Amino acid sequence: MTTPPPIADLTADEARRIALRAQGFLGAPDRRSGVRGILRHLGAIQLDTISVLARSHELVPYARLGAVGRKTVEDAYWRDTHSFEYWSHAACILPIEEWPHFAFRRRAYRNRPHWNHELPDGVYDQVIKQLRSEGPLTATELGGAKRTSDWWDWSGSKVAVERALMYGEVVCVERRGWKRRYDLAERAVPKELLHDDLDDTECLRRLVGLAGRSLGVGTRADIADYHRLKGEQVDAVIADSGLVPVSVEGWGKPAWADPAALESPPRGRHRTTLLSPFDSLIWERARTERIFGFTHRLEAYVPKQKRVHGYFAMPVLAGGHLVGRVDPAREGRTLVAKQVTLDGPKAVPAVAQALAEAATWVDCTNVRVERVDAPDLREPLAKELSRLLG
Repeated sequence: MTTPPPIADLTADEARRIALRAQGFLGAPDRRSGVRGILRHLGAIQLDTISVLARSHELVPYARLGAVGRKTVEDAYWRDTHSFEYWSHAACILPIEEWPHFAFRRRAYRNRPHWNHELPDGVYDQVIKQLRSEGPLTATELGGAKRTSDWWDWSGSKVAVERALMYGEVVCVERRGWKRRYDLAERAVPKELLHDDLDDTECLRRLVGLAGRSLGVGTRADIADYHRLKGEQVDAVIADSGLVPVSVEGWGKPAWADPAALESPPRGRHRTTLLSPFDSLIWERARTERIFGFTHRLEAYVPKQKRVHGYFAMPVLAGGHLVGRVDPAREGRTLVAKQVTLDGPKAVPAVAQALAEAATWVDCTNVRVERVDAPDLREPLAKELSRLLG
């Protein structure tokens, strides 16, 4: 694909600030719209099984809005069918109004020739029948998992209901204790949205445009990664997506921007907060390094002896920059900073503030710092925490 000439040249700092505003970290958030507003603004909020302070889908609105109640977060997602869960960047919570725009992916799953799990004859129809008469139901209530050797395997009903979820015949209407509760799409999705009428091109054009607006500015790879599209899918529609070509200092690749993001310089307050590694601001590691000069990776699946920053190291955002990271844990009502990495002495107040606010949010009354990468900063950090927590 030949990229048209850029309509604007952005400095690296301008691109960083545009990205922060697009992701809800620069300027005052619209608190009236709350968690649902954050979901619509971002377009996708990733789910993950790991829970240290809280699960990632709780941490994302917290990072932007502050100490919003965790029950408030869950209710905002699942009550009154304001969202649905589907495969986007990964397993994500998505605004319900985007249901029609994932028709291209549902069609692709329906046409998929090979699957990792075999689907026993008759089980799919039986699961749909059971949901119609008894739903919503969890996989356990539908038939559960079966134990084979040292591994958990999916039962036939679990295979069937997950296949139905991918096809769009079934929807996850809630996460309960991390288990999905499934119901028929015909009951869960508003009638005006329950269709696959849009062709692939229209779906892709919408998702590329949404990704560009959620990122503010991004390369082709950034935009493709947001909803896990293929590069050629982006190429086919980006010229008609509403995004405009720009160049960014130091990026070395063509970029595209939301034209609304170019209309006024980003201004306003910066959030100081801990970030989930699955937050859309940083979930794409190459982009994070390009924008923030910050190399980060999730080490939860790295052998303990090989970890550098810890099991669930959370970057600290302050003043529009990533200034450190914290690997947290909880012991009763104590938030434990098992390992802290600081970008110099100036990062101490920000990291302390982020830890103190997070502790209050998860109902901890104390913060204990264990290891700091720069030992001479351990005491200043502890003193600042003591001051903040009283």
